[in-house]
Amino acid sequence: MMRIALGLQYDGSPYSGWQTQVNRNTVQDELEKSISSFVGEQALDCPIHTITAGRTDTGVHALGQVVHFDTNVEREDFSWVRGVNSFLPPSIVVNWAKPVPEEFSARFSAYEREYIYALQAGPCRSPMSHARAGYLMLPPSQWLDIEGMIKAAQCLIGEHDFSSFRSSECQSKTPIKTIYSIEIISEQPWLYFRIRGNAFLHHMIRNVVGCFLQIGQGRQKAEWMSEVLAAKNRKIAAPTFMADGLYLAKITYPDEFAIPQPLLENSWLPTRVIGKPRQ
Repeated sequence: MMRIALGLQYDGSPYSGWQTQVNRNTVQDELEKSISSFVGEQALDCPIHTITAGRTDTGVHALGQVVHFDTNVEREDFSWVRGVNSFLPPSIVVNWAKPVPEEFSARFSAYEREYIYALQAGPCRSPMSHARAGYLMLPPSQWLDIEGMIKAAQCLIGEHDFSSFRSSECQSKTPIKTIYSIEIISEQPWLYFRIRGNAFLHHMIRNVVGCFLQIGQGRQKAEWMSEVLAAKNRKIAAPTFMADGLYLAKITYPDEFAIPQPLLENSWLPTRVIGKPRQ
């Protein structure tokens, strides 16, 4: 038996999220079906079950998703890539594959996750970004208070109880998470949020973005974000913002596992936003 790790990119708009659900089309279903088709009858002795680094929600995309699975089938690394891709729909791609030690877990070995939220704001939505970016209607010649949002972000850095940004359906054992950095990039009519942390609660990024936009539109002051965080009450925060613009960008693991960096240059997001791959 051996353990294989895969690096994935996918357009989440056709799927009901990552995780298998009854009578729903999910990314996990498509991937496991494709791996099983590639290995053929040998999968009967060891059914394919994938473990993921991040269980993305309905409509959420991935640039650097990582999964692992156990198998009794041996193939060259690129044979896994080419073979599994031949059975996948166009909305999902395997970028790399490699054997990993049995102590590696795509989920539990990860110590950092990075998300990007892409937003278009203005009087008219672009049809070219449909399901690829969030949208906020703004009158002509009006823009968001970027400095106010940057100021508001500072209170979220560090280890906190993020209950105010937690979905009622969240299954995390604790609301306490650590955010390492938040970068807000303004390129009117586009706005990008890059958020790095050890882990995130269900809907946490979308709820944080919703609060930022309340501040950006002048409906709340920057200090309001501190009040929301301290309240530990989901009802105090802004409504959950749309999933369309959310991307799981990177998963970081200890160097000992030598997990490849995601192929971010394959993304339609600008270089300034996705950054350069870490060495």
